[in-house]
Amino acid sequence: MGKSNNTGSVSTPTRLNTWVRVALLVVFIVLALVAWRLDANGIAWGSISEKCSVTFFLCLVFVSAAAYELAALAIHGVIHLKRGSAGEVKMLTSFVRVVTVLVVGVVFIYSTGKLQAIGAVVGAFAGLLLGWSLQAPVSGMAAWALVTIKRPFRLGDRVLFPSLALLGDILEIGLMYTKLNQVGGSVGSEEAIGRHILIPNAMLFSQVAINYTPEHLAEYFLDEVVIRLTYDSDWDLAEEILLNAAREVTADIIRETDREPYIRSDIYDYGVYMRLRYMTAAKDRPRMSHKILKKIFLEFQGNPRVDFAIPFLYSYRKGMEMASRGTMGPGPITEIPIDDVEDPQAGQPLSESEQESVHELVPRILKMGLLQPIVVWRTTEGRYKLVAGRFRLLACKQLDWQAIPAIVRSGKMPGIHSDEAIDG
Repeated sequence: MGKSNNTGSVSTPTRLNTWVRVALLVVFIVLALVAWRLDANGIAWGSISEKCSVTFFLCLVFVSAAAYELAALAIHGVIHLKRGSAGEVKMLTSFVRVVTVLVVGVVFIYSTGKLQAIGAVVGAFAGLLLGWSLQAPVSGMAAWALVTIKRPFRLGDRVLFPSLALLGDILEIGLMYTKLNQVGGSVGSEEAIGRHILIPNAMLFSQVAINYTPEHLAEYFLDEVVIRLTYDSDWDLAEEILLNAAREVTADIIRETDREPYIRSDIYDYGVYMRLRYMTAAKDRPRMSHKILKKIFLEFQGNPRVDFAIPFLYSYRKGMEMASRGTMGPGPITEIPIDDVEDPQAGQPLSESEQESVHELVPRILKMGLLQPIVVWRTTEGRYKLVAGRFRLLACKQLDWQAIPAIVRSGKMPGIHSDEAIDG
């Protein structure tokens, strides 16, 4: 109770208030008639000025109050028909209330015969106040005229205001405000989300506006999809799959812009970055990139000659093969307590370059995890002796790890040379 319903229309308690307003309207009309009849019959109850008696002034006050209630009822009816909210009714009736009070005040001053004297004083200050307060509205109207004539953007254009961090589609260019349908916002994408934002036109003079769609061809811009490819994938086949996916999805744009998709590439630790670049629609970018990625993904899934590269494993496919065998690399990987690992070289201090290598490993392991497990031999006492991965072990100890991934070997342990317990 007391809140607006799901459609945003005026709530039931507000409708009950309507009957109160009707009753007040009737009361004020009756009181105005009574005051008018009293004044007409010479019952003045005193005088405010030579031209205005108390009863006549009361008649004007009651008429103003009745006019206010009548205006409030009209506002409520119109908002209700438009399925507006109770908040809109409150805003508009508050405005009418202030205007009514000002009118009553002016009538009272006029009745005293001092309107001209008081008006001269008030007018001087009001002129200064009005000139100062109208700076923004005047600037807004000037900006509206400039935008209308020069048309740096039009209705429907997608415009970015970098200093305001706002991107949106122009819905309306009014006399005082420009209305945007915000793009991105809560979903962090390049799709309109239906949230309307009003930008005062006066601000347009001091804002940089980047129009994504100022003319027909500018409705399109360059976009890219990045695919991580394993080193043993067929490069030419991967390029063909990527280009065909882009050509199929953006065929209409290619015909309009005469710009074909193309590939650029980079080498990185786990494989190759293949960057598929193509022209896309400014207002339809997320859908197009989704369709292109889906086509590439399905093609890669069905073709053993190409594969995705992902961190921590050589590739998704190779990782699944290893997981099905229960092994990763040369032996099964298990987590062991880091305090149970004995370092045969613990008494041998690290050189300056070795210390630097350990320090470099710490942030990499913290960011990406341990990409390569250490290798240990299980001792007869149930502990583990380090075979390879000393730098990794020391770095994980610096990170206060309680356990560490390891490849555990058993059987007769061979002699450990100085280079066997070192990373690499």
